[in-house]
Amino acid sequence: MKLDIIGKWAFIIGLVIAVLAGLFYQPAWAIWVLAILGVIVGLLNVTGEDTRGFLLAAIALTLSATALNTIPGLGTAFSLVLPFVVAFVAGATIVIALKELFVTAR
Repeated sequence: MKLDIIGKWAFIIGLVIAVLAGLFYQPAWAIWVLAILGVIVGLLNVTGEDTRGFLLAAIALTLSATALNTIPGLGTAFSLVLPFVVAFVAGATIVIALKELFVTAR
């Protein structure tokens, strides 16, 4: 039960850091913090039944991040925030993809 709470807070904190880092400061260390929080989220939050949906959503986010940058006005904000969000999701995606790979290989 406690791990669920840690995973949920890691998700919330990761999104908040990604948005704040992208909009205001853009520190280099934020990418590492977000990747680590993503790994925590991948280990604690995504269950076996959510795996394929999460991986599909992660691929869609990564591919659409570039396209969102072209929206007039909002494109600048997206171009600042989305790299941090993608770093956060990438940490979780690596863990989940590896877990799915090992399950499939059995």
